[in-house]
Amino acid sequence: MENSQTFDTRLFDRVGLNRHAIFDLDALPADLATAVRADCADAQRYRQLILLGHAGRQLWESVKASDVDTEHPIDDFSVRTVQDWFAKYQPQSVYEILYPGTANIGLQRLGQLAGWHHATPFMVGIDQEWGTWYAYRAVIVADTAFAPTRAIASEHPCMRCHDKPCIARCPASALDGGQFSLEKCIGYRKQADSRCKETCLARMSCPVGSKHRYCDEQIRHTYSLSMRAIEQYY
Repeated sequence: MENSQTFDTRLFDRVGLNRHAIFDLDALPADLATAVRADCADAQRYRQLILLGHAGRQLWESVKASDVDTEHPIDDFSVRTVQDWFAKYQPQSVYEILYPGTANIGLQRLGQLAGWHHATPFMVGIDQEWGTWYAYRAVIVADTAFAPTRAIASEHPCMRCHDKPCIARCPASALDGGQFSLEKCIGYRKQADSRCKETCLARMSCPVGSKHRYCDEQIRHTYSLSMRAIEQYY
């Protein structure tokens, strides 16, 4: 099948799902393609993987303006948007949403292949334009025939950062030497007087893409979820 279909992103862009990457499954690294197919209900039906993300503040505004009122509103809104998009633009397509879900998807690796992701000392991906203020929102496999996207070519912003404020301003000293210590991070966040229960001071200190920084409400929502996971599993 030739790549003859048009990938219309207007619905996604309007709600803030403004990052898109399309991969032919057969063109993925072999181990990644095998892992993706292993998570599919019927892998033989699918030809492509679609990666969606958001960057900046628009998605949160769209979620807040919607009628989604669940424990994981961003995930649920993203899933509903994907379903609406296929119903409107690709009603003939067969697809499956792997993420959000239980599939073990290497999101950061897909982000690297898309050119979105560079590693930071505080273990959040960084992008030259958006800083750390973006996230992966959906991974879909489908029988579509879109033209695969090319990886975005961008420099690693941390390579040009000499002051490294994220390391200096981490109150847990979890980034000392440029190596992330999960033990120190979690230990500090669990303290009663922790200043990182609903934020990450290292991340907030990063100047890259700061104009796109999430609003305080979204930051609190994001880190309250991670804090809940820490309390449950650690």
